[in-house]
Amino acid sequence: MATLRRAGDPALVSDPATIAEVLAGLGVILETLPVPTDGQTLALLAAPELDDAEQARLLEGLDDVFQRLQTEKGYQERDLVVLYPGHPQLEALNTRFHRIHTHDDEEVRYIVDGEGVFGFVLPDDSQVELTVVAGDYIHVPAHVEHWFRLNQRQRIKAVRYFSARGGWTPLYTDRPLQDFARP
Repeated sequence: MATLRRAGDPALVSDPATIAEVLAGLGVILETLPVPTDGQTLALLAAPELDDAEQARLLEGLDDVFQRLQTEKGYQERDLVVLYPGHPQLEALNTRFHRIHTHDDEEVRYIVDGEGVFGFVLPDDSQVELTVVAGDYIHVPAHVEHWFRLNQRQRIKAVRYFSARGGWTPLYTDRPLQDFARP
């Protein structure tokens, strides 16, 4: 279950209705989708690293979500992001996306293992961070100021869905991140 934290406030918000209300002003949608629990999928989710064949098998195990999104939203492509402690590009990727940016296309993620943190600039210029975990599906509309970072676990498996890949380049805004009190 996702949790939300406001800049400068150590309190965690876990009520789904409150989180949805905060994100609604941006058009961000957060849903819960069950992660399959069959033996093969569970084994792939438990593995810290996955080779290309294992990633393809995991994506096949998640086909029902992809087929639904193809029908409902027209997504044509997907891939799997697998980050873990010791990943050779972990620091560079975390640095790249832990700056406030936008995209010309929407950003859609289905978290199937681990956790990560999406941050958002709200309409009143305040900032929030949303920790997403396995089973969370998040849709960030184009042009919404946001960032992403890994938390202390440094482990996530997330399916990315695309209608087109061209608009997904980060466009940095140079807005500074506010201070997020962490327990």
